[in-house]
Amino acid sequence: MKRHGGATIGLLMASVAFWASLAPALERVELRRAGQQRTVEGRVLLTAQDGGVLLLARDGMLWAVPPDEQVNRSSDDQPFLPFSADELGEQLLAELPAGFDVLQTAHYVICYDTSRGYAQWCGSLFERLYMAFTNFWSRRGFDIQEPEFPLVAIVFANRDAYIRYSQPEVGEAIEAIIGYYSLRSNRMVMYDLTGSQLPGRMPRGGSSAAQVNALLAQPGASRQVATIVHEATHQIAFNCGLHTRYSDCPRWFSEGIAVYFETPDLTSARGWRGIGAVNRERLGQFQGFLRRRPAHSLETLLRDDQRFLDANQGLNAYAEAWSFTYFLLRRYPDKYLEYLRLLSEKKPLVDDGPERRLLEFREVFGDLGELDAEFLRYMARVR
Repeated sequence: MKRHGGATIGLLMASVAFWASLAPALERVELRRAGQQRTVEGRVLLTAQDGGVLLLARDGMLWAVPPDEQVNRSSDDQPFLPFSADELGEQLLAELPAGFDVLQTAHYVICYDTSRGYAQWCGSLFERLYMAFTNFWSRRGFDIQEPEFPLVAIVFANRDAYIRYSQPEVGEAIEAIIGYYSLRSNRMVMYDLTGSQLPGRMPRGGSSAAQVNALLAQPGASRQVATIVHEATHQIAFNCGLHTRYSDCPRWFSEGIAVYFETPDLTSARGWRGIGAVNRERLGQFQGFLRRRPAHSLETLLRDDQRFLDANQGLNAYAEAWSFTYFLLRRYPDKYLEYLRLLSEKKPLVDDGPERRLLEFREVFGDLGELDAEFLRYMARVR
């Protein structure tokens, strides 16, 4: 998942004054950025003491606009209305290079320049994930929200075009990423996996969704498909009320949910035979980590996000996040739901800090030392 960052958001975080009410009026902010001037229409979510604003645009994009970039602001009685799927599709086609087309499903607008069969495969996979994800949380008593905006996925035919498009936002890290969800744009961006070095590689063009599904169900593709599902899970979670974009939701929690859902069963018409089944890859990574796991490992996982940002610790952090999520959902589902509700109510650009994170966790789950000991005993029995 692409996290927020940068000087612009930092300025707003430093000067947050209050959480603005979600006014129905449509606001227009004329801004100048990187030598270019444009007008963004949307809903102001937050106003800072210095006049900076966080604006939610009609396409679902978040704009953090400090006062020195603002040329003019205005509003009228026209209500804020998100773009429809048709309007969003038209905007995407205007933004993207020539050759793209649009596929709409119940919840998604998929913009693609690969085969229609691959786009249909993506749409089917995403809708099955959406149904599985929302049913899972609804059955546990969480009030799932219908997404305010159509969920957008941009699918490039090849990796080079995907990298050119994504590099301005993601940077050089895009070379090692096959797909991502952007908190800023609210979009998933990826490329056609059948064009990568997979066994039984399918020639581009004319492929049916069933053929794509058969190819990507092969063992060699499972990790790549899991990555796409992981990012799609983030998108659903941030649009259905589990998390708020730009809020200080602990990374172990949001990533723990994504890795909990990330591995689909492509041999099943439903996509997932059993949500929450043991993630063999993450379990193996965690078991290897246990041999050198420091005594304060759980505390460092909970207090901040640094382990996820460290290339030397990242894989172990993801494995521990999956393991801890797996443990909590089985042993303490009611407390997990209570904690989920607490985190879902957090506001954008408010930094809790490590001590508050630990305090909130302890208030729900109790003593960390006792919980960690129980966690390790429980995971020792997982096979």
